Amino acid sequence: QVQLVESGGGAVQTGGSLRLSCVTSGYTYRSGCMAWFRQAPGREREGVASIGSGGVRTYVDSAKGRFTIAQIPEEKTMYLQMSALRPEDSAMYYCAADLRYGGAWCPTPPGDVSDYQYWGQGTQVTVSS
Repeated sequence: QVQLVESGGGAVQTGGSLRLSCVTSGYTYRSGCMAWFRQAPGREREGVASIGSGGVRTYVDSAKGRFTIAQIPEEKTMYLQMSALRPEDSAMYYCAADLRYGGAWCPTPPGDVSDYQYWGQGTQVTVSS
């Protein structure tokens, strides 16, 4: 059973940075896809970034140039480094994983929640102006 635990959220001012972490158990990095999604109040959950076992990374347009997704299999951890944060980035951020695609190709953000099988509980990010 795959389990995901996020951490690293918090409150920052516009222009600030945060690094989110997702610690995994039961996940196979060499043949899976992982992603970060976010959900603001009253809005649908949307994909922000994804990464596959081959290291291919994709981002939603609003995250390009500001966010970086990375994974370190030896640490069983995936990260989302966020910089130049804006108030519109405020949301609950979720780690997601899937083992159906093989890892060479992963769903492209923003994607859909049905693209991923496993989810963490989320970590809150609040950006004030």
